[in-house]
Amino acid sequence: MTNPLADKIKALIKANGPISVTDYFSLCLADPQYGYYRVREPFGRAGDFTTAPEISQLFGEMIGIFLVHAWQEHGRPEPALIAEIGPGRGTMMSDMLRVIARLAPDLYRSASVHLVETSERLQRVQAETLTGHESKVHWHASFETLPEGFLLLAANELFDAVPIRQFVRTTQGFRERVIGLDADDGLIFAAGVAGIDPSLLPSPAQSVGEGTIFEIAPARDAVMTALCERLRAGGGTAIIIDYGHLATGYGDTLQAVREHRYDPPLANPGQADLTSHVDFEQLARRAKAEGLQVNGLAHQGDFLVGLGLLERAAALGRDKDTLTQEGIRSAVERLAGSGAGKMGELFKVLAVSSPEVTLAPFQKKAQ
Repeated sequence: MTNPLADKIKALIKANGPISVTDYFSLCLADPQYGYYRVREPFGRAGDFTTAPEISQLFGEMIGIFLVHAWQEHGRPEPALIAEIGPGRGTMMSDMLRVIARLAPDLYRSASVHLVETSERLQRVQAETLTGHESKVHWHASFETLPEGFLLLAANELFDAVPIRQFVRTTQGFRERVIGLDADDGLIFAAGVAGIDPSLLPSPAQSVGEGTIFEIAPARDAVMTALCERLRAGGGTAIIIDYGHLATGYGDTLQAVREHRYDPPLANPGQADLTSHVDFEQLARRAKAEGLQVNGLAHQGDFLVGLGLLERAAALGRDKDTLTQEGIRSAVERLAGSGAGKMGELFKVLAVSSPEVTLAPFQKKAQ
């Protein structure tokens, strides 16, 4: 099978030399002709991966409960903006709005809803999912065009799709990891020329073996900075959910997923979803540097259970048939459980606010 994006990348490398992991990542996901998000339907069973909101309505409902709680703790400001970056098919927003309308009718009535989505195709799908809320919903190609005001923001599996840079430990220290061509014209990883500022490393380069990978993500930092500036200006809370690690460390987390299976990252450019794990310690560090309060950082399972996931699941299953109850139980296990194929530990949750508020289920005001 031919791969037009692979051909395009190989031509680029032949003309200009090896390309960085960042450039490869960007081309794979966002090339205007052949990029993954331009040509594939990523979500659901027929796609390449399933996100938490698609597993069960419980996920979006819990996020809705959290945003209502944040709104109340901020003093119930009206009007509010309820926004999501990268809203997929609109499933999470639909579940959030249903709960918000029930628990906080004043918030629902006065709020406008904003979806940051670059794909026109997905915008159409979202419009269909959000039938019934039409008069409230606005689309934006960029986060920068959100109107001013108090903001409640959710971002689920956003940061994992923002490109990273990788550095590999060589005999000469850490060098930027690049993608070049082997003798048979295949894509391969190699070490480039650029080094890294040693102060960014979690421990001295000498302490780790050759071939060790370190990842940084200036583009994620930039997204986080923009988000923090926005919250500082208008007030509000953002909740960020993604898979990743709580502490900065070494390791290669670049991965591709195709038809719900892992795929070698260089095998099918543009035809597989390319992601990497999010460094939540760095996002929290950035938020603090921007003057925001970090409410807390938790495993997804602990966060959802702390918000009442089990009670809500029980209510949802009450008086239902055994098959329905089994489906709910299995969804809860997948969202909050630990181990292979479960999201409870692998996924992390970061909540940041301006001005300071105390938010459950985080135990206390995080410093």
